[in-house]
Amino acid sequence: MYPSHTLGVDPYQTLEPKSAYPTYAVGQDPYEVYERGHGPYQPHEPGYGLYQPRHSPYDDQIPDPKSRSLAIQNAKAYLLKSSTTSGLNLYDHLANMLTKILDEQPTNAVDIIENISKDVKWAHFQKKMDTLRDEHEILPTFEAAEKRKALFLKENGEGDEELEEEIGETPLPNVMETAFYFEQAGIGLSKDESYHIFLALKKLISVQPIQTCRFWGKILGLEMNYIIAEVQYHEGEEEEETEEEAVTEEGGKWVGEVEDEEEEKEKEDEPPKSTYKPPPVIPKEENGTGANKYVYFVCNEPGKPWVKLPPVTPAQIVCARKIKKFFTGRLDAPVVSFPPFPGNEANYLRAQIARISAGTQISPIGFYQFAEEEDEEEEVEGGRDTYEENPDFQPLSVAEMVDSLSAWVHNVQSILKQGRCVWLNPLQKTEEEEENEEEEKAEEPDELPQELQQEIGPPLLTPLSEDEGIQNIPAWTAQPSTNLIPQYAVAVLQSNRWPGAYAFASGKKFDNIYFGWGHKYSPENHAPALPPPVQAEYPSGPEITETRDPTVEEELAFKAAREEALATAEEEDDEEGTEEDEEEDD
Repeated sequence: MYPSHTLGVDPYQTLEPKSAYPTYAVGQDPYEVYERGHGPYQPHEPGYGLYQPRHSPYDDQIPDPKSRSLAIQNAKAYLLKSSTTSGLNLYDHLANMLTKILDEQPTNAVDIIENISKDVKWAHFQKKMDTLRDEHEILPTFEAAEKRKALFLKENGEGDEELEEEIGETPLPNVMETAFYFEQAGIGLSKDESYHIFLALKKLISVQPIQTCRFWGKILGLEMNYIIAEVQYHEGEEEEETEEEAVTEEGGKWVGEVEDEEEEKEKEDEPPKSTYKPPPVIPKEENGTGANKYVYFVCNEPGKPWVKLPPVTPAQIVCARKIKKFFTGRLDAPVVSFPPFPGNEANYLRAQIARISAGTQISPIGFYQFAEEEDEEEEVEGGRDTYEENPDFQPLSVAEMVDSLSAWVHNVQSILKQGRCVWLNPLQKTEEEEENEEEEKAEEPDELPQELQQEIGPPLLTPLSEDEGIQNIPAWTAQPSTNLIPQYAVAVLQSNRWPGAYAFASGKKFDNIYFGWGHKYSPENHAPALPPPVQAEYPSGPEITETRDPTVEEELAFKAAREEALATAEEEDDEEGTEEDEEEDD
């Protein structure tokens, strides 16, 4: 009465009569249709339909409960298999992943399922119980913030009352304004670092009795860099550093005592004395003059303490010209070089600062002038060393300052080959020395004309057009900061002799700055000086030649001859004795 239906078939589905043989479209390959429809599995194979969407192997039949439970147990046993490399199993891993997804409920979980799998695996290798405390990593930004924290704090609870004093005259330079002008030419530091240097200079001025202060520049190092401040003390408040002088005096006294002791010794046992006389030591220039006109403070980073550099000596400048060393950033680091440098890195840094300042500190022509009082009296050796600002200065246009180097002048004295700005006769002695060394004066006049030729350098405020170039390279390169808006451009000069030295001028404002490694440009590779040749051996002569040891035969012959001489001497003595006895008997 009711139609029978096949198991697994919807009774309400209309059955259409099907042909026993499949039909194909005209021109269609039957094998191609078979491969596209069924893939590599046959319908009777167990893998058939597993990768087909919305298809289950049990759609066309009702499985046996026993076989189904057995299949589930086999599948679970497969998932519980532990890995031979990590020791984990897929069943627990999937369970932990699902637990993590349901607990956290991330958005688009299917897109980050791989990352969730990695996190679950990584959690298995973390130690849940550890007796050691975790050492939290300190970020570099946090360390830098801690160092610079003191720059933003006011000392002793300073309030708004001191703002009025700060607004008035202050030696604090406007670093941000200078940085703005150099930024027009693409030169300088970041705004954050410039502001930190600004605050560091403010701290320096609050501690030291400084009359003028200027941000000199930044010298790069292998480990750390040097931020340099150029200052001048108030008159009479600078501490005289006499440590080096005291050391030399003590050394001189010690040498004199040794000489007195040597004179007291017996002259017979004295070894031959050397006739070498070391060249006289050239004294350093006094503080506030020449190469030591300014005092320099350095620090590695804004916020660290400022360190005062020692004054420079001529010997350090002369040796610094012969070597080329990179800075390390540690002032106490030794300078290993040939010729040996007389000092550590602090002295080498001070010598390089003096050399760079003497060659690159410039100003617009007419900004400085010599004092009127000095025009009549100034006939001093080495030229003038002081100047003053010109109140009637009229600035040149940017185009004029860029077109001609004659519009710029050097405002720092040049350093002579002697290592000083003002030449000094090293053989000029005081009256006491002349009385004690009258004998030596007679021997020296032949050498004086060759060694004591006075050095004369270019005078102060010399135009840059007189600077010598480097082969085919000019000493300076001048250009405007922009050619698109020339009416708002700034004149910028770059030193080719000292790469990293720059200067700008805009109206009555100008400044100099240095950013570099502290090395002078040389078109050829640096060739260190060779060590001196090995000294010749002392000439051998009979007075120092050792005698040859006699042989056994010579010793026997000498003994025989000596015995014969003694025997003959005894015979002569006996004969003389007998003759005397006979004369007495007569």
